[in-house]
Amino acid sequence: MKKIVLYIALTCSLFVLSSCEEALEVTPKSEFSPSNVLTSEPGIKSLLFSAYAQQQTQSNSRYVINDSEVCTDMGFNTGGAENGQLITLVNFTWDPSIGTFNDDMWTPNYRTIRDANGVIDNIANVNTTDAIKKLYKAEARVLRAQAYALLYSFFGTVPLRTPANQTGDLARSTDDELKAFIETDITQSIADLPDPGKEEAYGRLNKGNANGILAKFYLNTKQWQKAADAAKAVIDLNYYSLNPSFVNLFRVENEGSSNREMMLALQCRPEDPFGNWYQAGALPPAYKSSPQFPAYVYKSTMSNFATQYRLRTAFTSTFAATDKRLQLICTSYVNNSDQTVDLSTGDNARSFKYWDNSTVGNNSGTDVPVIRYADMLLTRAEAINELNGPTTECFSLINQVRTRAGIAILTAADAPTKEAFRTAIFRERGWEFVSEGKRREDLIRQGTFISLALARGITNAKPERVLFPIPQSEIDANKLCVQNPGY
Repeated sequence: MKKIVLYIALTCSLFVLSSCEEALEVTPKSEFSPSNVLTSEPGIKSLLFSAYAQQQTQSNSRYVINDSEVCTDMGFNTGGAENGQLITLVNFTWDPSIGTFNDDMWTPNYRTIRDANGVIDNIANVNTTDAIKKLYKAEARVLRAQAYALLYSFFGTVPLRTPANQTGDLARSTDDELKAFIETDITQSIADLPDPGKEEAYGRLNKGNANGILAKFYLNTKQWQKAADAAKAVIDLNYYSLNPSFVNLFRVENEGSSNREMMLALQCRPEDPFGNWYQAGALPPAYKSSPQFPAYVYKSTMSNFATQYRLRTAFTSTFAATDKRLQLICTSYVNNSDQTVDLSTGDNARSFKYWDNSTVGNNSGTDVPVIRYADMLLTRAEAINELNGPTTECFSLINQVRTRAGIAILTAADAPTKEAFRTAIFRERGWEFVSEGKRREDLIRQGTFISLALARGITNAKPERVLFPIPQSEIDANKLCVQNPGY
């Protein structure tokens, strides 16, 4: 069943709180004041929800996905105002002034950190039970760690702001400091989080998705044993499972706690400012219908952006013909002139993972996955392979994903060595996570992000571009923050 949510907004003199989702009764704004917001349970809860809300933005439903894909072998973009920015990512010509680095990657995460720090710093003085204090503090610490893990993935080390140094100039942390901080925030908090399914409302943190965040952080920092262990902790909960249908996994009507594969998601609604804008950019020009998607009913009230979120033909051509994941990739459509248009060549296929018949204007209500159970299976398989080469368990894990996709199982004859299985796992991840914003981090971890760009003829793909530049606005404002090499 689709989640039923209320949205709250609270402004106080210390923090600007943006809209949050809550499935329970919400305290009216009139009951809050600057004097009680950090000492009352409703006040501190609203601040915690603001930390959640910074990740729940339209930016994450299109810009961050595209920023993490158009610079890889998966995505491409043409047309519209967005292309002025995205073409720099396609061609590796981005610089610190590009707005997406500040607006979509840096600022939302530091707002999460700011609000989480506020909860952590003030929770001891809140008039509530010890159990609530432990829970809210644990949630705030994991949210803070998740934000730092995202910043680390985009920019490398960053200024490590805690309640003790929330403002003022601050140098970037060391690599070891930041990684240890992220790890400690999560590992010390998991025990105080509820079991999955026991959280107060869908979308809140629990032991399962917190371990999932930790597993992905360990994976992307190549801490193989820890990644394998964290993924196993998720699997051993015996709560999550693959949705039997890959297509139905992403349908609006299947969202919410009953979808046991969607461990953590960017929750969307077909209204401003909570909509998923990705599909409006993925629609081809003058789209009317597609024989591939008879259930998708396009209406004149739906937007079709001038910008075109496209998939590279060299990538889409690697799918097996029987792969059910192709059912969410549009390669042919009928336009408003009733002409059939072929999208299968020319880097022109489109991801239809986020279509929603209730879309209003730009806003689809389809949630964007942050962590799926399929990712935990592939994370553990990859980590074990890096430790021990391809084991029986590695094949069992990857084949759960392949079987759901309707393609042949992978055998030891197909991938007899660590290198061969590594290639297989990265191909599988590409097919599984189209338009979920994971391709850049996967290629960086594989060590092919730069070499694949060079192979596409991207001459500006220099080694230092595995990191994005610190936003120029931060360099200007924080005199102790040093820019990444090459910018």
